[in-house]
Amino acid sequence: MRRSVSGLLGIMFLVTTGCAMNFAKRSPWDIQQLAQLSDQLEQFKTLARLNADEAEQLRQAKALLEQRLSDGEAAIGYDERGLVTRLLDQVLFDSGKAQLRRSAFPVLDKVAKVLQGFPNQPIGIEGHTDNQPIKHSSWADNRALSVARANAVADYLIETHGIDRARITTIGYGEDRPITSNDAAAGRQHNRRVELVILPQESAQSYHAEANRVSQQAGAYSK
Repeated sequence: MRRSVSGLLGIMFLVTTGCAMNFAKRSPWDIQQLAQLSDQLEQFKTLARLNADEAEQLRQAKALLEQRLSDGEAAIGYDERGLVTRLLDQVLFDSGKAQLRRSAFPVLDKVAKVLQGFPNQPIGIEGHTDNQPIKHSSWADNRALSVARANAVADYLIETHGIDRARITTIGYGEDRPITSNDAAAGRQHNRRVELVILPQESAQSYHAEANRVSQQAGAYSK
C-alpha cells in the first residue's frame, strides 16, 4: 500500500509540474486523467489508515453505491473523513425546505440498502448550503436549514429502513464549507448538498466531538 501511494504521488508530481506542460494547455482528456489520479490518491490515503478488513468494507460499499446510484443522483468518493456520498439538494429538497421530496425516497432507499450491509460502520450526515441569505423561508439562517436537512435524511434512514440511530451523527455546516465558489449560480447549486459519510470506526469519537463543537458554536436554531 505504501509503495502504491508513493508511486501515485510521483505521478501527481510529474503531472502537476513543468515536466508535463502548462495546465492551461492540457486537453480535456488530460484534465480528466488528473482528476482520476487525485481521486485515487484520496482513496489510498483513506484506506491506508484502516486495517485490511475495514478497508475492504469501504471498497465494497463504494462499489455498491456506484452500481446503484447514477451520476445525476450522487457523487461518490473518498476524502479524509472516509467514504463520501454527495447528494445535491435538488435531488432531496425543494428550495428553502427541509422536508424530503418524494423523488428523494428512491435515492435514499438505495443508499440505505448499502448501509444495512455494513452495520459496524458509523455514519456522518452533513448538511451544507450556499452563501445566499435566507429570504423566502422561515428558517433563521443557512446553518439552521442545513441542520434540519441533515436530520431529515437521518430520520428517514432510521424510521424507514431501521438504521441504528446510534450509528448516525448529524452536522449542519450551513455555508461554511463550500466545495466551489458561490459567485455563480452553478457553483451555488453544487454547494447546496447533503453529504453522507461512511466513517472509519476509529473516527467515530472525533466526528461526534466535531458535531458537538459545531452545534455549540451555532447555538439553538429555530424554524
